[in-house]
Amino acid sequence: MLASYRAELLKLRKRSAVWVLFGAGLVLSLVFGYVLPYLGYVTGDGNQQTDGIPRAEVLRGVLPEHVLDNTLGGFPVFAGALALVLGAVVIGSEYTWGTLKTILTQRPGRGALLAGQLLGLCTAIAVWVLGIFVACSLCSLGIAVGEGAEMNWPGPLDLLQGLAGGWLVLSVWCLAGAALAIAFRNVALPIGLGVVWILGIEALLAGLVSSLLPGLEFLSDALPGANAGSLIYAVTGMSATDAPPGVRDAVGGDRALLTLLGYGLVFVAVAAFTTRRRDVT
Repeated sequence: MLASYRAELLKLRKRSAVWVLFGAGLVLSLVFGYVLPYLGYVTGDGNQQTDGIPRAEVLRGVLPEHVLDNTLGGFPVFAGALALVLGAVVIGSEYTWGTLKTILTQRPGRGALLAGQLLGLCTAIAVWVLGIFVACSLCSLGIAVGEGAEMNWPGPLDLLQGLAGGWLVLSVWCLAGAALAIAFRNVALPIGLGVVWILGIEALLAGLVSSLLPGLEFLSDALPGANAGSLIYAVTGMSATDAPPGVRDAVGGDRALLTLLGYGLVFVAVAAFTTRRRDVT
């Protein structure tokens, strides 16, 4: 398994698709977390997006005290969709390229190979989360220095808890993409189904339940997106009025954590069962 893990890390480091997805997630975080809010602060009363909001509050949202909010705010939806694409591309391409048969002839068992691939993906997600956090921290620091504002950083435990929560959210979506890729043995269909689910279907279901079928709220609260948003809401402590799309207090933080861990185990189990039982061709 360790040999498969090292090989997977090498492949991930050299694949351009991994870096493109990482760059897309980084750009989205910086644009929506810092560039647009800071432009709203600079333009002041001439910007409709900040109409009625005190300029001091707009500035406060991009200072170091809110670095976790800006780092993790897009994880449940937009970065989550990119993580799902990462899992589908990395695992599914082994089937579309026909390289999985070649790998298995080199003697790693199917279980060891899959474990190495999934561990490699989770490691890449950890690097992704840390990279976005560092970039957001530098933006917060630069704005604070440029505006002469106070720099009140979150405590070490808050940072650790927040980054761990963000890693779990992206890892679960990445495992979902990997499980779909193994189930369908290609790349395009898992990406299509997964992205449509994250960006469309789950949001529509949540809106339908809240407006027309409140008795089924327990069902929508059990979905992965709702729990991903609830976990981010819990670890950042952001207010409901400032929360980005997908971040809400649908369930408590502890329940969201356990639910996401459960989903992660289910995705791993599905991937392992399918890999062991089905032909690779």
